[in-house]
Amino acid sequence: MEVLTPAEMERADRLTIAAGRPGFALMLSAGQAVATVAMELMGEGPILVVAGPGNNGGDGFVAAAELAARGREVSVILLCDRESLQGDAASAAKGWKYPVLPFNPQAIGKPALIIDALFGAGLNRPVTGEPHDVIEAINGNGAPVLAVDLPSGINGASAAVMGVAVRATETVTFFRRKPAHLLLPGRIHCGRVRVADIGIDPAVLEEIQPQTFENVPQVWRKSFPVPWVDGHKYARGHTIVVTGDIAATGAARMSARGSLRAGAGLVTLASPRDALAVNAAAVTAIMVRPVDTVIQFAELLSDKRLNTCVIGPGAGLGQRTRDFVISALSAQRGLVLDADALTSFAEAPDRLFEAIKASHAPQVVLTPHEGEFPRLFSDISNKHPFRSKLERVRAAAERSGAIVLLKGPDTVVASPEGRATIAANAPPWLATAGAGDVLSGMIAGLLAQGVQAFEAASMGVWMHGEAAREAGPGLIAEDLPEVLPAVFRQLYDEFGVDY
Repeated sequence: MEVLTPAEMERADRLTIAAGRPGFALMLSAGQAVATVAMELMGEGPILVVAGPGNNGGDGFVAAAELAARGREVSVILLCDRESLQGDAASAAKGWKYPVLPFNPQAIGKPALIIDALFGAGLNRPVTGEPHDVIEAINGNGAPVLAVDLPSGINGASAAVMGVAVRATETVTFFRRKPAHLLLPGRIHCGRVRVADIGIDPAVLEEIQPQTFENVPQVWRKSFPVPWVDGHKYARGHTIVVTGDIAATGAARMSARGSLRAGAGLVTLASPRDALAVNAAAVTAIMVRPVDTVIQFAELLSDKRLNTCVIGPGAGLGQRTRDFVISALSAQRGLVLDADALTSFAEAPDRLFEAIKASHAPQVVLTPHEGEFPRLFSDISNKHPFRSKLERVRAAAERSGAIVLLKGPDTVVASPEGRATIAANAPPWLATAGAGDVLSGMIAGLLAQGVQAFEAASMGVWMHGEAAREAGPGLIAEDLPEVLPAVFRQLYDEFGVDY
């Protein structure tokens, strides 16, 4: 579940070598793993290895020699002169007893499978010249492609396409995934990703101390709230969802429903009086309270049992919403801010960040999408073209003092201390109106049960994606809360919880 940057992966290699396992032994294991997957992908027909000048190319030479030893027809094209290879890559090339073909698009021919061992995860400059043309030819060839570590042309840390990148059918990486296996657009280029064990002891992670994780249940399993036999609804928290005027009440109701389904013991809509009848007629298990002013809202929050708030979905833009946010922060409630709550502070984001930090409320989650993010973090969004989503969200969390969740097909959650998760389980049909409103409620429902904000946000994101998978194509946002019981059953089965 740990995700390593290219620099952290290099350190894992160095620590392993220092512990007594030669670097060439790691390369042999990597190349053999690539050869095994190649055999699975293509049982017969010629195989072409496209090799580069570094260790990635060395892995390719090992794979080529292994495949030839297994009786396969293999050719190699090499970006540089064979004699210019150094270190372990030179040793690997010596194991290839056949000529190498000239490096040009015409040399690709008509293979049954192409093994892309051109550039590794550390690529940090745009691809130009002959490598650019060869990558274009690989993509236009029509043969399936197996990428070694990462598709060539993808930056391993940022997932950016460095001018042009191979589109792989499958990717074999080693020891742990890199950010580019999970973040877009890199993930799209990887195809199916397999992680091979090449003999690196997981104990190296204790020294590396990675801060990034794939958002999977193992990351937050120990924090997952499970109801006890002797529990009751008041022990599971009470969420307040602030709703706006009569024309925009649906978003808040979807958020409230998401909170209730995620496990909050009670949920109440704080509704303007003009929308009270509409909200009351549309809900059953969810309660409704008339709240028009910030003073009334503060009075509602004087009840300490109301421990979590959602402000934003359908709340309306402007001073009323800003005042409600400041009031909730002053009351030190768990707080999820989305949509209108974020945009209401677009002209003065520092006011929000100062209020978050002054409140000493550790349970604050901001949930922007890519359109809302620059309204609060304009300079972070005006980024270097190869700066990663992961870096942006970490910087935003540090600045705001809150947990920041940047939504998308590769949703990133980050804490001010630098911990981060990347989700890769959301299906395409989750991109539908109102889905984010349900997510904000789900996170609040987990906060209400006492889950810490970083874990609650990460849980909510993963469960949101799994609910969309459960519902299937044709999903609309209202479906998400209704399939959460199936997601809970899946988690209970995985965690060994009786139900």
